[in-house]
Amino acid sequence: MNTHARANPPRLLLVEDDATSQGFFRTALEALPATVDVAASVAQALQMAGATRHDLWLIDANLPDGTGQELLQRLRALHAGVPALAHTADNGAGMRQALRDAGFERFLVKPMTRADLFDAVRGCLGRGRGAEAPAAGEEPATPDWDENAALSALNGQQAHVVALRELFLSELPVARDAVSVALRQHDDGALRTQLHRLQASCGFVGASRLGRAVRQLHQAPESDMARRQFDAAVSALLH
Repeated sequence: MNTHARANPPRLLLVEDDATSQGFFRTALEALPATVDVAASVAQALQMAGATRHDLWLIDANLPDGTGQELLQRLRALHAGVPALAHTADNGAGMRQALRDAGFERFLVKPMTRADLFDAVRGCLGRGRGAEAPAAGEEPATPDWDENAALSALNGQQAHVVALRELFLSELPVARDAVSVALRQHDDGALRTQLHRLQASCGFVGASRLGRAVRQLHQAPESDMARRQFDAAVSALLH
């Protein structure tokens, strides 16, 4: 691991397919400061890594064309010795062990605060000691927006909260429709993918009611009540 002080900001590769999560990570990481290259898939990440050596890889555990674990193995074949930080909305023991076994130095559970992200990144870069972010606690069912959670995630920057919420709301109808299709078709894999992305995005923008509905639907996708609560939470934000 390269631990000497850098005259230039570190160059990071962020691999994240959700637009809202991308916005959070990029805004936070550029404030380190750092140069951030963003990829939304395994294929894009491999293309970028083939052209540039990065100081740190930040990889989502679930991507449209593969897993973070698989991507890390392919990246390490290109560049040995680059530290890797995983981020995931799945805080289960199985996911934790899978990420450790794959070779990630650290992992963060989405949503996390900017302070948690900074701590982990600096630790991976050799700039300080950090710890894994704790799992997010249970948010209350109301209100629809949790201002304190959003401001905490974005270090009190109200303008960033507003911008990310606008992006989140523009993407929400597509996500809602994808969840509905997955439920109708009993496509468990597609449903998990959509709910995983939504859970992280809700945390970053403080959409606490929807975040709770997403978790309940993930736990009991066959529940009519969970489906109604999800639909109601989406409608409240869109209308």
